[in-house]
Amino acid sequence: MNFENATKRSAEEVVTDQHDTINPSILYYGTPVLLLSTLNEDGSTNLSPLSSSWALGDCLVLGLGIQGKGYENLRRHSECVINLPDASMWRAVESLGRYTGTYPVPEEKRQMGYEFCAEKFEAAGLTAQDSLRVKPLRIAECPLQIESSVQHIRTPEHTPFMAVVEVKSLEVHAHKKLISGLNKIDPAKWNPLIYNFRHYYGLGELQGENFRAE
Repeated sequence: MNFENATKRSAEEVVTDQHDTINPSILYYGTPVLLLSTLNEDGSTNLSPLSSSWALGDCLVLGLGIQGKGYENLRRHSECVINLPDASMWRAVESLGRYTGTYPVPEEKRQMGYEFCAEKFEAAGLTAQDSLRVKPLRIAECPLQIESSVQHIRTPEHTPFMAVVEVKSLEVHAHKKLISGLNKIDPAKWNPLIYNFRHYYGLGELQGENFRAE
């Protein structure tokens, strides 16, 4: 083996020998936080912090636990608002983390430290705002708000404790400071709250852009 081949093999071994196989206790690898507005039986609005979602076109997919009030509400009333807080709102989001709108509190959640709360806007110091096309209220402090309708709810067989909810975007509301042109969000001014292995982060410095970026 000549020196060049030996050096190349050594470099390859360094690159491919940097990982360990693990079974992580949590797998929140860095996704935007949202506060989901759903309609309670009495017409009031419940707020549920979520960290599992993605969007493509006007289709959004949410992941949520089936023991929460949000799931119960969506099965009964197929409207919601996806409220997206910015990084500065992490304390308001965290203040809702230990609360559930389900009463009585399911035993499993009670053992994890959850408590019942009916007035979540008040608990988080947030302001309710009327929606245009759906009944659940928006959160005025959230810079982005997406009024949506439920299209499909599925419970995966391998994870029966959670649900995958597909919704359709009906109306998108953006704070004026985020709008850079006709129907455009300025990414330099939008700083989403990121849930990274149960820690809250904002965005870092710009690293680059996609070839389709505007």
